[in-house]
Amino acid sequence: MGSFRYPVEIGDLHGQTFESLDALVDTGATYTWIPRPVLERLGLVPAFKREFLLADGRRIQRDVAQALARIDGRSLYTLCIFGDEDSEPLLGVVTLEEFGLGVDPVNRRLIPVPGFLTKASGNPTRPAIGI
Repeated sequence: MGSFRYPVEIGDLHGQTFESLDALVDTGATYTWIPRPVLERLGLVPAFKREFLLADGRRIQRDVAQALARIDGRSLYTLCIFGDEDSEPLLGVVTLEEFGLGVDPVNRRLIPVPGFLTKASGNPTRPAIGI
């Protein structure tokens, strides 16, 4: 199967400025990882820190900010990790799910997928919630 890259644009919070990137589609990564210099050029500043578990078992802390992501002409806000300066951009599953996209690794493309909703049962006063 293998991994593949996909074009994504990351922008400032006002949608004024975007940077085009070829991001590695990484379904093993929770969030989208963007090299720090890219986010800083867009004027984005860390909103908080979060701990992450690496594949080798190490734990690291990284800055996180909200950014505007554009994929295939659609724009949505998503959380981005301030990655190391020379690291490659990763498109994580949170961003993919926010865009309603799944991965077709054989054809190396992103595909639209339906969202899932759950039906509340047993409590008529509690609204149905789902994502």
